[in-house]
Amino acid sequence: MSSAVGLAGSARLELVDGVVHLDPEGAMLEAMLQGWARQQRTRFLNEDGTIKPRLAMVRRLVDFTNLYPWQWEPSDAEAFIAHLRSPSRSRPIMVSTGRGYETTLALFMNFITDRRYGWAAECLERFGRVPQQIFHEDNRVTHVAEYEGQPGRRPLTYDEVQALFDAADGRVEETRAHGRKGALTAMRDSALLKTIYAYGLRRNESRMLDLPDLRRAPKRPQYGRFGGLYVRYGKASKGSPPKRRTVLTVNEFDWITDVLDHWVTDIRPAFSPGKLAALFVTERSSRMSLRGVNKAFTIARDAAGLAPELDLHCLRHSYITHLTEFDYPEKFVSMQAGHGYASTTAIYTGVSDEYRNRVIQRALKDRHPELWETE
Repeated sequence: MSSAVGLAGSARLELVDGVVHLDPEGAMLEAMLQGWARQQRTRFLNEDGTIKPRLAMVRRLVDFTNLYPWQWEPSDAEAFIAHLRSPSRSRPIMVSTGRGYETTLALFMNFITDRRYGWAAECLERFGRVPQQIFHEDNRVTHVAEYEGQPGRRPLTYDEVQALFDAADGRVEETRAHGRKGALTAMRDSALLKTIYAYGLRRNESRMLDLPDLRRAPKRPQYGRFGGLYVRYGKASKGSPPKRRTVLTVNEFDWITDVLDHWVTDIRPAFSPGKLAALFVTERSSRMSLRGVNKAFTIARDAAGLAPELDLHCLRHSYITHLTEFDYPEKFVSMQAGHGYASTTAIYTGVSDEYRNRVIQRALKDRHPELWETE
């Protein structure tokens, strides 16, 4: 066998000599997936966020084609992607999603076709076929645009943000007026949405906040313990641990300090969270789920009559855009957002015509001050 001795994920480590399987093809597939998982663990990739979704994607292609990886051809992969992006599906995949699927499957095929791991030799010996790469330059998504997200995902205007918050607060009053259950939940959702906007948080960043993550700002004592948030579950990259950052409370959003103070001091204790450290909790005294965070936005968005294509992430776009319009330095905005590159922050920014006109006017004023001199 040509596999390297002791190489993590190699066929030699995953296959047991002398064992006869009732389902040899199925056993080979499972051994391949176990080997790929082992190889990825040696690279310290995240188990739940990276490895498991990748294995599930391979299984999806197996189920779709009713074939095993060593039987796949490029046409099988192309049919799979075409099926997922078909307009007849209720939710066709987007370009960025398709690229992610193709990359995952291409990585798996690279793994089992790499001679160092010995899987190709095993397949040839046992099944008379050798796996081949099913994705190549001519059948993969070409990266031609800097931003490939949904066109409907955009920053909210200031009026839209206000309408969203008014709708969230209105839900509180409505449940109270009709004597319905859910007033506490409505107050929580209102505080949650305002916190997400005021600090530009991603949904998982918001749900994973704990009370100790509330930070004081020594140079701004007027904010008390709400001078900033310590985000510990920022978006990870390339298998690395979650990124961490401190998001400071800025003057234009300092109204959030009263919101958080009311939530932490008066409302949250009514949920009886006990020793649970989560900042935002449920009626069952547990941490909110991602679905719960999305639901809070959807209810407020629909009540405000905003466009259905707007989603929770639009609040993060709005935060970054509005910081820019408040004339905060580019580097500061990137640090607040947790972006490593200013180009990423630029993708999130959609400044208004009014702001751009102010920029032009300021530039003209600097260049031709005589035009603005009062007589």
